[in-house]
Amino acid sequence: MWNLLQFELFKIFKKPRTYIAFGAIAAIILLIQIALLTNGKEYVKFMLSSLDDTLDIPYDQIRNGYWIGFAILNLLLIHVPILVALVAGDMVAGEANMGTLRLLITKPISRTNLLLTKFFACVIYTFILVVWTAFLCLVVSVLLFGTNDLVISKEFELLQIEKTDVLWRYIAAFGFGTVGLIVVASLSFLLSVLSDNSIGPIVATVAIIIVFTIMSEMQIPIYDKTVKPYLFTTHMLGWKGFFYIDSDVDGQTIKGSIQHFSSIMKSFAILIGYIFLFVSSAIIIFKKKDILS
Repeated sequence: MWNLLQFELFKIFKKPRTYIAFGAIAAIILLIQIALLTNGKEYVKFMLSSLDDTLDIPYDQIRNGYWIGFAILNLLLIHVPILVALVAGDMVAGEANMGTLRLLITKPISRTNLLLTKFFACVIYTFILVVWTAFLCLVVSVLLFGTNDLVISKEFELLQIEKTDVLWRYIAAFGFGTVGLIVVASLSFLLSVLSDNSIGPIVATVAIIIVFTIMSEMQIPIYDKTVKPYLFTTHMLGWKGFFYIDSDVDGQTIKGSIQHFSSIMKSFAILIGYIFLFVSSAIIIFKKKDILS
């Protein structure tokens, strides 16, 4: 199985489309960093304009590598899942389209193990993509802008996190984000099993992500109570919870604390459930599927 996994990874990284994701993420992040390096103070003022009348905001201190990294992560929410779908949607459907899938199932390996190997290759690719994003988003931002306390806005308040209390939150957030992206990969993977052409699963995944993200962001009561709690895109935003810090009775932030930690863990469990649902469904369908190409 290990040899097959190596082969699947080789096939992923042999295709030029694989590197589109790495190039696109690098371009987006670097463009944002250059813009904030030259005109960042005005952007910070725009982002915090609703609080400017009531609070004395130290804009020059806010614009540091930790804050830049947090801002970039928010702007990348809709882009990275789409880039993951480019690879995951091609894993099975691409083989069917090229006529090599029928040959693969003649090998001395079960269909279940074959599919799981392909999915694990998707997971490894997703993890590498997150590491690349983390390097550009956080490490490069820190090198360009330095470090200071992280100040973020939540509704009508500012939360200040000491710079010595920030790094582990990023590690937890990227770990949580990886699980969210694996959900997207598993969905695209499932759609790939259902199709004989990779374009269909990729486009369908992108459409689902866009529709679900819009519904997750809309503040409509009927959606909040009926649809929103069940959308995986709603729970993918749980990474933000690691940056929401508790305060004591005097309004001082508590180092190492996390608001609503149980909600983050609930979202994490739901995302794991989605991965299990999508992958197990893909296995069941693939085992019963007639491979004609």
